[in-house]
Amino acid sequence: MGANGRTRTLTRKDLRRKVHEKLPNMTREQSNELTDEVFDLMIESLANGEQVKLREFGVFKVHNKKQRVGRNPMTGVEAIITARRSVKFVPSPVLVAKVNGEDANILEEDPD
Repeated sequence: MGANGRTRTLTRKDLRRKVHEKLPNMTREQSNELTDEVFDLMIESLANGEQVKLREFGVFKVHNKKQRVGRNPMTGVEAIITARRSVKFVPSPVLVAKVNGEDANILEEDPD
């Protein structure tokens, strides 16, 4: 948590800045383009129904949800919830270990 009691959020702007700091030979514009291109490629792959697997981070998967009947919790009125696709994230064991402060070096990850 931050000083104001809120959880800190890493934004795209923060990522762009950090990429630029890690790659000082690139201009800020080039590092911004690189960062944006990575996200664009991930979005394009997911939109095409492909999963995005990032070693030692996790897998983004497209999940197909069927049409179903839902209920408004306030009024109890039923309504049709249309079929749609959503994105699920499954963290790798390495990421889970690091988030929990454990030694992730003992975990073996799929080499892909």
